[in-house]
Amino acid sequence: MTNCAWIWYNVFGDKMIDVNIKNILLMILIPFIFVSLFVPFVIKIAQHVGALDIPNERKVHKKPMPRLGGLGIYAGFLLGYILFGEMTYMMNAILIGSFVIIVTGIMDDIKPISAKSKLIGQFIASFIVVVYGQVLLQDINIFGLYINFGLFAYPITILFMLGCINCLNLIDGLDGLAGGVSAIFFLTIGIIACFQTAPSLSFELAYVLTFIMFGSTTGFLVHNFNPAKIFMGDTGSMFLGFIISIITLLGFKSVMMSSIVIPLFILVVPILDTLFAIIRRKLKGESVSTPDKSHIHHQLLKKNFSPRSTVLIIYLITALFSAASIIYIIVNPAFGMLSYGFLMIIFVILIFKTDILFERNKGKK
Repeated sequence: MTNCAWIWYNVFGDKMIDVNIKNILLMILIPFIFVSLFVPFVIKIAQHVGALDIPNERKVHKKPMPRLGGLGIYAGFLLGYILFGEMTYMMNAILIGSFVIIVTGIMDDIKPISAKSKLIGQFIASFIVVVYGQVLLQDINIFGLYINFGLFAYPITILFMLGCINCLNLIDGLDGLAGGVSAIFFLTIGIIACFQTAPSLSFELAYVLTFIMFGSTTGFLVHNFNPAKIFMGDTGSMFLGFIISIITLLGFKSVMMSSIVIPLFILVVPILDTLFAIIRRKLKGESVSTPDKSHIHHQLLKKNFSPRSTVLIIYLITALFSAASIIYIIVNPAFGMLSYGFLMIIFVILIFKTDILFERNKGKK
């Protein structure tokens, strides 16, 4: 990086960090301002083309809402790339893949398509990034166990990307929920990136994507936080999951993160929510794609928390796991692992006090 401001962080040990504060602020502020100003136009577009989320018994909102908000986030991403990105084969693959994701999302937001059709679009986008962009999860080193996937790296990486895309898609059920969780993820990875001292092609790309996505997502939250004026729709939730998976893979590829587990802990709420949804639906003999009203945010609403309070509680949980990730990478791995363990125990205990897997009080008066 050029024109860098050198900063000395004594509190984290003797680490001299090469951070271009001016560029970081611009990467955040320009997409933030652009998206916050552009989204009102997206609202009009959504209303014109009929991309509206109609209320039903499963949904929380009470009136039709425009749901093409992901288009605003995507526009901010493109602007950020034009201003701060560089043309590489990886970035070409990401641009092509993201376009496929956006087109798939727009189609679904205007007139809902089948789960199979969405999965095909997601697969094509992931395939392009993995095969053409060569963004691969080639090996892992976890709990002292090293595994090299070899040729299996291709299907494993695609499955990983599909998992991230659908995790964000499933948690998008309240005003500002998916956007806020994603923004916390981007900020956390951005902070971690600022403490890395061995730049590479993968590192630089992940670094730029992280900050422009943080700016774009928070710009959208101006209009999406409770009470929302627009929903991100599948256009937004799938695109956020797509970019999150790429940043995770690029960060791991550039050794920005010592373990692929680190970013997954930041996303513990959507990941566990998806896992519980799969188990819950299988126990009921339903299809995995069958929608229901038993997600984590629904469970909190059942505990008489307001929609805004529910979102803030999930923000807090995500922020705590993010803090543990920062501690693990920057301060002390052992302390970070203890923090992860403590938070996981508390979170799982709280989760199992709900009806997220099965209705424990069913039949009782």
